[in-house]
Amino acid sequence: MTEVATSATSERLLVIIDPVARRVDPESVRIAKDVLGAGAATKVCLPDGPEEFARMLARRGSRRPVVVGDDRALVRAVSLLHRQRELAGCVLSVVPVGAGSGVLSLARSLGVPTGTVAAARAVLEGAERRLDLLVDDSDGVVVGAVGIPPLTAAGHRAPEGATAVSRPWLRTCQSLVRTLVPARPARVTTAALPAATGPARLRVEVDGETLVDLDQPLEAVSVTPDGSGSATVRVRPLSVGAAAAPLLGTGRRVTVSGADFRYRADAVVAGPVRRRTWTVFEGGLGLTLPTSGQEPRRA
Repeated sequence: MTEVATSATSERLLVIIDPVARRVDPESVRIAKDVLGAGAATKVCLPDGPEEFARMLARRGSRRPVVVGDDRALVRAVSLLHRQRELAGCVLSVVPVGAGSGVLSLARSLGVPTGTVAAARAVLEGAERRLDLLVDDSDGVVVGAVGIPPLTAAGHRAPEGATAVSRPWLRTCQSLVRTLVPARPARVTTAALPAATGPARLRVEVDGETLVDLDQPLEAVSVTPDGSGSATVRVRPLSVGAAAAPLLGTGRRVTVSGADFRYRADAVVAGPVRRRTWTVFEGGLGLTLPTSGQEPRRA
């Protein structure tokens, strides 16, 4: 870990530059440091990994934390502050830096500029906005949205009719392969996401009321904070022939249960679990955004 102190004219900032950002786009990192250092008294931290990232954030003192990195770095900072129970009293800023627009989609959906100079200026000249979060029953935090089932690594569902469920011969071949090849422990990473393997049968409850039950096969479920202290729940039933109309619900507490399922929370795939409850944490995140009058956007 390296720290670099810079003197300037206004607010004191703790600039934490994620190691991935330094590796994939050092020029954008340099620009962000220059713009922030020209407008505020900055302490620049270059953590070597997640442990040092957490340590520097915890030792920020009275400085406003600024994360320079991609969506995963943003979510890491929010999760750490939540676990320290310091989100309510902290305003977080972010300068998105990463390889490809896909790793910056969360920041963009929240209203953060994805251009380096514009984002750095927003840190210096923007205003705090309080955004709703989702907190699950294992104390995990979701900044953007929950998706069930998770998408594939390419960002798309498996094509209809291409699964073992709809092709019995494929299921037979897969069973034969499993008997010949030793099983390996399952690993879930953001780089290789599991594809959907057929319709899910899940019970979805919103504020204690059942929106859909186990007898209805589902294509997908999404849970997204709507900015009013509630979450919008969208359930897409399995369609046969004509597309089925989605089922919609709104509430503060959403529970999904049924057979083992995985879900995407922001940039991470979690599970499998048989039951998970998400509760809206109203105004849980203070984020610095441009003062353009435009409300924060949600994906």
